[in-house]
Amino acid sequence: MERIETGIFGLDQLIEGGLNEKSTIVVVGSSGTGKTTFGVQFLMHGIENGEQGLFVTLEESPEQIMKEAEALGFDMKKHYEKNLFFIHLKGKNFKKMIEEQLPQLVKARSDYDISTRVVIDPITPVLWATEDKLEQRELIGRLFYTLRELGAVVSTVEEHTKPGETVGEDVLLPIYLADGALHLEYYPIGGAFNRTLKVVKMRGTHHGEGVYPYMFIRGMGVVVRASSSEVTYEQGGDYSEVFDKAIQTAESNQAPKHLMSKIKKMKESWDYDYSPEEALHIVFGSYKL
Repeated sequence: MERIETGIFGLDQLIEGGLNEKSTIVVVGSSGTGKTTFGVQFLMHGIENGEQGLFVTLEESPEQIMKEAEALGFDMKKHYEKNLFFIHLKGKNFKKMIEEQLPQLVKARSDYDISTRVVIDPITPVLWATEDKLEQRELIGRLFYTLRELGAVVSTVEEHTKPGETVGEDVLLPIYLADGALHLEYYPIGGAFNRTLKVVKMRGTHHGEGVYPYMFIRGMGVVVRASSSEVTYEQGGDYSEVFDKAIQTAESNQAPKHLMSKIKKMKESWDYDYSPEEALHIVFGSYKL
């Protein structure tokens, strides 16, 4: 089966090369875990490779999302209303939208036969729209079913866990209805990889079953440490030579222009007190360089 690369560096290695076509993936996590960043990075990776992106936002405005993405190094404004489209549903009647308006939109877009990635961020307001569990299931099930007719769907959901819970009870329904689920956790302990990812499920896929650290890098996005091996390095100092060597390697291997741009942005904004070597190693592995 053909796999769809997520664009999340290191993640595809854990899920047999990417997502299944027309599958729905839920990214679960509390505030600060970077759920929206996962969605933006997934969307932008498709756009950079000639696909289209549809961002369904149920809270923030498109302008705010693009502004926050720009701070991380993702230029969504350049693609706005060209290859990137938004649907802002804040304050709308979710039931009417999901049952009537969304199917019409999807049918209109599907006639163009263009590969499209979809992000729903976050799906939480749909859960809050009704306390009736059956109605919640019908709304989310129909939402997933309708949107994945366009292509792979990544949906985020806010988690509010209680002490001792592995996964919060409030997110069990989206996880059950989705084809796959990623669970993100944040440990404010300092250091590079202080957030972790676990693949809860991924239908039709042999996936990694460990807990995998990940980090955010301005200009690059999310980088997941998919293996137990680490690149050794010294902390502190000037890392210009590391970046210059990475740029030379990318050029000699004829890396895509968007990757070259990411590495250069990463170099410009790197102000951490640890070496970029490991993160670059993971990025290059994702591009098989």
